[in-house]
Amino acid sequence: MILSDRDIRRAIEAGVIKIDPLDDDWQARLGSCSIDFRLGNRFGVFNYTAYPYVDARDRASAEAMVRHIEVDDDHPFVMHPGEFVLATTREWLELPDYLLGRIEGRSSLGRLGIIVHGTASIFDPGWIGNPTMELGNLGRLPVALYPGMRICAFTFEELTSPVEVPYHKKVGNKYAGQRRPEASRLSQDEELRNK
Repeated sequence: MILSDRDIRRAIEAGVIKIDPLDDDWQARLGSCSIDFRLGNRFGVFNYTAYPYVDARDRASAEAMVRHIEVDDDHPFVMHPGEFVLATTREWLELPDYLLGRIEGRSSLGRLGIIVHGTASIFDPGWIGNPTMELGNLGRLPVALYPGMRICAFTFEELTSPVEVPYHKKVGNKYAGQRRPEASRLSQDEELRNK
């Protein structure tokens, strides 16, 4: 069951869904069944020239490929055609053990060619952190994105029962508590370790 605007509002006001900062105008970002999040200042930019390929087993190469940068509020981050970057939302999100969050792109940005996730749209129950987006420019022109602009929307779905192990308590969780866009930690997957 997807939460409606009134249920999202109640969950936020009761502290069930925690969003920080929660500015005075947060209700203006509330849609019929979603709430808009804003683009943060932190980006993970890939250095494609340093490595001939990404080795899924080599965490060091995945981390070394990503250069972290911060952009001032007054300056744009320009996404070039074909570019792929990691970015965080301005908001910190905490989910209870019976709700999952789903990140979606905004139609207005999609019409410019900007996507906000490649595959990772689900934020598990018990998620804690600044959500990371997988931004891509599928268009033919560069697009200027500004920190603080509405970049994505979150919907929330109620599970049939609370999970036994919330994401932030899961042994081996890779991204709980992140504040900046972290590089892939695929190398930590059991099937890739110690091979």
